[in-house]
Parts: sequence; C-alpha cells; structure tokens
Amino acid sequence: MTLYGNVTTVASLIGDVTRTTILMALLGGQALPAGELAKLARVSPQTASNHLAKLVAGGLLTMEAWGRHRYYRLAGPDVAKALESISSLSPPTPVRSLRQSTEATALCFARTCYDHIAGRFGVAFTDALRNKGYLADREDGYIVTPLGAKWFETFGIAEKVVEKHGASVPRHVDWTERVHHMAGPIALAVTKRLLELDWIRRGPVRRSIVVTAMGREKLAQELGLNVEDER
Repeated sequence: MTLYGNVTTVASLIGDVTRTTILMALLGGQALPAGELAKLARVSPQTASNHLAKLVAGGLLTMEAWGRHRYYRLAGPDVAKALESISSLSPPTPVRSLRQSTEATALCFARTCYDHIAGRFGVAFTDALRNKGYLADREDGYIVTPLGAKWFETFGIAEKVVEKHGASVPRHVDWTERVHHMAGPIALAVTKRLLELDWIRRGPVRRSIVVTAMGREKLAQELGLNVEDER
C-alpha cells in the first residue's frame, strides 16, 4: 500500500459509471430512495444496492432509513465540491438526443449544487454580488463586506446565519462555466430565500432551476443583474 492508496480508493469508487451516475443524481443535495437511484442508473435494484453499499462504506454517501425505505444523500459539501471539480476537468459529454440536449441546456443555465445555485445563473449571481460590493474576493473564496451584511439582512437572510458562519463564503469551480460560484451555508440560505420569494423555481429537469418573470425584474432592480435567456 502506497502513501496515496486512500486516493485511489476514492477514485475507484467515483470512476465506476454506475456509481458516478448515482453520485451525480444526488449532487443537488436531496436524499433519494434506492429504487429511484436504480432507475436513474438503469440497473437492477440489487445491483444498485451493491453500489450504494460501497459508496456508503467509502464515506461518499450517507443512508437514512425512513420506515421500510432507505434514502441516500451525499456525505457532505466536500463530496459535492470534489464531484464538481472532477466534472470541470472532464471533456464535454457528446449530446446524442433531443432529450440530452434539453437537459444539458437546462442544467448549464441554472441548477442546484448541494442545494446552492450553480450554472451560468449561479456564476452571474455571484458576480453581481461582487460588483455591488456585497462580496469581496479573498484567496480561498469570498468575504461578506459590511455593506453586504446589511443587504443580506434586508434581503431576508437572517443576520445570525452570517454571524454563525463568520463572514466567509466558500466557492466552487462551476463545472460548466469553469469559473467560480459562491457555495456554503450563506449560498444555501440565499437559494432558499430566492425560492421563497418565487424569484426562482425548480425546473422540469432534475436539479434544474428557472428564473421567474418577477425574479428577472427584481434581480435587475436589486443587483443590476439582467438574466439572460435559458438557451
């Protein structure tokens, strides 16, 4: 066993096509039942169960039993960040059908990444906060400025959320845009607030997000963010 054997263990877990499909299906942050994951991976329930057991044992997934059903989710934001980072290094997947094209278009525009917003919209939203002076760059992510703390509170993000986690906002490399978007607890709180205000909604494609007409208007007013078309 070499010093880096633990790396190859995780890499082998992610490297299997079925397990990758399962992991990416859970990237939105929601827990899904084993049966649904089997359908998404296009394998039998028994095969899915074997793969899920390996992912749990490897620390990439956690399992919760709700009655007679077992639900699985990513073990934490670090797993989501690793998956997004690997995806950003991977060549684009060839699109071979209209369905794949529709899904790719929707996910590239806006999607959830461990329940915070990613895609072109996620990057644009982060940039808008930076341009307004609400977030400032630092080496390992962003920091909420005093001006930003006031805006977050006015926007409806509880002040204690910013205080509890300091004023630090981590960032992820967006795997479709190849640049950063905001992540972490504050980004999660922002996503929840956008959903509450009906500025965004969950789209028809798994993990996709759509911006409502009201959202486009309000985002332009609040942040000077002109949301581009989904195409």
